[in-house]
Amino acid sequence: MAVPLVDGFGRQVQDLRISVTDRCNFRCTYCMPKEGLHWLPRPDILSFEEIVRVARVFVERFGITSVRLTGGEPTVRAHLPALVEQLAALGVELSMTTNGASLAGLAGPLRRAGLHRVTVSCDSLRPGRFAEITGRDMLGQVLAGIDAAVASGLQPVKLNSVVVRGVNDDEVVDLARFGRERGVEVRFIEFMPLDASGQWSAGKVVASAEVVARINEAYPLEPLTHGPEPAERFRYLDGAGTVGVVASVTRPFCASCDRVRLTAEGALRSCLFAVREADLRAILRGGGSDDDLAQAIADEVWHKWAGHSIGKVGFVRPPRSMSQIGG
Repeated sequence: MAVPLVDGFGRQVQDLRISVTDRCNFRCTYCMPKEGLHWLPRPDILSFEEIVRVARVFVERFGITSVRLTGGEPTVRAHLPALVEQLAALGVELSMTTNGASLAGLAGPLRRAGLHRVTVSCDSLRPGRFAEITGRDMLGQVLAGIDAAVASGLQPVKLNSVVVRGVNDDEVVDLARFGRERGVEVRFIEFMPLDASGQWSAGKVVASAEVVARINEAYPLEPLTHGPEPAERFRYLDGAGTVGVVASVTRPFCASCDRVRLTAEGALRSCLFAVREADLRAILRGGGSDDDLAQAIADEVWHKWAGHSIGKVGFVRPPRSMSQIGG
């Protein structure tokens, strides 16, 4: 019988983010330093069987209802639909975050394997700027991937855009218009200090309130009821869908956070900004039982802290960048 997985502040974990690889086919400005990242050796990354075992413990022991696949870039992991099929058998809501570059060819197979929904990360609709941000001239492939995801029946299809002042904040309305026209929900995310290049500063953060105001001026909005999810969502008054903002810096939602993350090499992290983690791979490969896994998971979640404290004196930047953690 499943028991709730609760931290020391009474928050119940319901969402597991699994990074299936630390590798990526982009070289994004804010994900990777100029010299690049040191990729994990293949033997260090969890196998499909190990990933499924950890997920099964989360589901059967703790009643986890949602699993999201991330990276790095998850679509660079070979035979990804096979993993999706195994995870789908657990009966969870299964989703994926991707840069979309390979989605045109994978959307159908992933949907048939049991993937329910997908979020595509895209910070610019201008080819030159997109190439500058990602290090790859692949905007056309990403847009084709979004269209393929919609056509395959993945629902909903969302688009994540990190807004950085002086970089792409002049595209807020353009991105919102794209979402309206394509039938996808765009979510604008505040720039967080998780960039490998160390370029983050408070002055580069575009507050979500500013983003909403800009969109509302072009396309009037009304707020929707905000639940435990991080995105505050708004409906277009003319009926052309919804849009969301994630105010992780200016209005942190730590008090209602219900997620934990498993890195590609099997480290369990209770927060994006955590400075500690539990080594589940050692248990998996050391002959540990499911009881041992469940105990390690419960212990780590219990130590989940109150919040990340960005912008405060006590803030500690984690040693890992976003691409090494999984979104």
